[in-house]
Amino acid sequence: MPMSPLQRRASEIVEELRPELSEFHRTIWSYSESAWREYRSVELYVNRLREEGFQVEEGSGGMPTAFHATWGDEGPEIGMYAEYDATPGYCQDAATERKPREGLHQWAPGFTDAHSALGVGALAGAIATKRALEESGQKGRVHLFGEPAEKVCGSKAVHAAKGYYDSLDAVISYHPFWHNTALWDITNNLYWSAVFTFQCPEEEPWGVPLFKSNNVGSHNLVRSPGAIDALSLMINTTKVTRENMFPATGSWTLNEAILGASTATADNLAPRITQIQFSWRSPLIDIQEQILGILKNNAKHVAGITNTEVTMRWVTRTRPGLPNHALTTALYDNLSELGAPTFEGKVVDFANELERNLGFEPSDDPFLPETMSLVTPQETDKDIRFNLPPWQECTGADDYTEYSWHAPTVRFFTAKPFLKQLGIDLWHWANNAMNGVPEAIDPCWERGAQTIASTAVQLVEDPELLKTATAEFDERRSKADERLLNPLLPKDFNAPIELPWPEYVQTKRGFEWTLPTTDYFGEAI
Repeated sequence: MPMSPLQRRASEIVEELRPELSEFHRTIWSYSESAWREYRSVELYVNRLREEGFQVEEGSGGMPTAFHATWGDEGPEIGMYAEYDATPGYCQDAATERKPREGLHQWAPGFTDAHSALGVGALAGAIATKRALEESGQKGRVHLFGEPAEKVCGSKAVHAAKGYYDSLDAVISYHPFWHNTALWDITNNLYWSAVFTFQCPEEEPWGVPLFKSNNVGSHNLVRSPGAIDALSLMINTTKVTRENMFPATGSWTLNEAILGASTATADNLAPRITQIQFSWRSPLIDIQEQILGILKNNAKHVAGITNTEVTMRWVTRTRPGLPNHALTTALYDNLSELGAPTFEGKVVDFANELERNLGFEPSDDPFLPETMSLVTPQETDKDIRFNLPPWQECTGADDYTEYSWHAPTVRFFTAKPFLKQLGIDLWHWANNAMNGVPEAIDPCWERGAQTIASTAVQLVEDPELLKTATAEFDERRSKADERLLNPLLPKDFNAPIELPWPEYVQTKRGFEWTLPTTDYFGEAI
């Protein structure tokens, strides 16, 4: 069914917004703030939404870098969301050679999968929906959520637990990617993450005063192994037990990250505190619980060996996704009418220079063909299933899945440029460099915003679509595991904003990343 005049008007409004929001995107890209620390980014969003006439709750769900913006008093309640967190370690400038953004450490954050464009696409979609409804007099209520810390699947499980999604009638989930499509049946895994903290609280934890009487000196006294040994043993013990955590079939991961700790000393004292984050994703809640049980068991025994105390602090617990064919079909029809984004002119010259610097012969058509074509949701589903066992219904991880348990939800993608000679490499510096080039990234988020706005308007104009999508949603929930019907975090859960997440700091030395500003780390050995 062709788009209605109001849908087309919403799409035109996105085009009108592009010059302004191109600058907005470039600013968010330049901030490149990582999980739970997106302070400047969220301020920019909140101010722009208030200028547009949205009511904005700052710090929604007790998360300082989250927000909940609403416009409209009645009609279908349509949800969409912005993300704006960057990835530590990928500080690539918008340049044709590998280098960090000016003045920053090479391991500061940067945008790998373009959350900067994701957020601006959703912002443009929300504004265009609001303006189209306002002009036409149609009744609808637009919700735009600011969702921080997606790289640790952080905020959506919190918003869900605290009831923010309960009133929604439909949700549109968007992400830049390497092709233009939507998900059909295969969604994303459960993703759980927790931080284990090892502390050594006693002055003489072993309780062995023997050598004091022998006058051996303080630096020769027996000491507790302490928190650093605990961290090392936790890593190694988990690697030893990894193959016993889950059945040897399927697709899932278990990752660890060491959080910053103030233990820099060469004295003969037991290190007091270390913290390690484990994040694991799998398609079944039973597997998630099995991994959790083994991690806790490992931590308990490691604490005993190292004479430390251990605690566990949840970061997140998400559910898998519920697909919705009715909503997906409608959105993909709109995307098909709009067409794939195009990348021409200056961005081709930029890509050719990247090719030269990578040792490739420059090409007339430097981008993956999938970036400028459409792939049906069914074909995407088939491609994903190729590498999965027949029983597995989800893979990867993204916390958008939390929305899908509260309202019919569609998940779609528009393409950003990827160099054909590099292939689908989300983390390669050359592909990431184009995220900061307006001619490369603007067509991606613009098409995403047009798809969001045209679909949101359709949901307002077409009660039958919403009715059909809701009936499918209710049926899928009725067949789901009862353990997944409610959020897996408690309603009184406090987001882990107090943990030592990496961030930018302002000191007398200036504005810098928490890593040293020098690239010198000592001599090679």
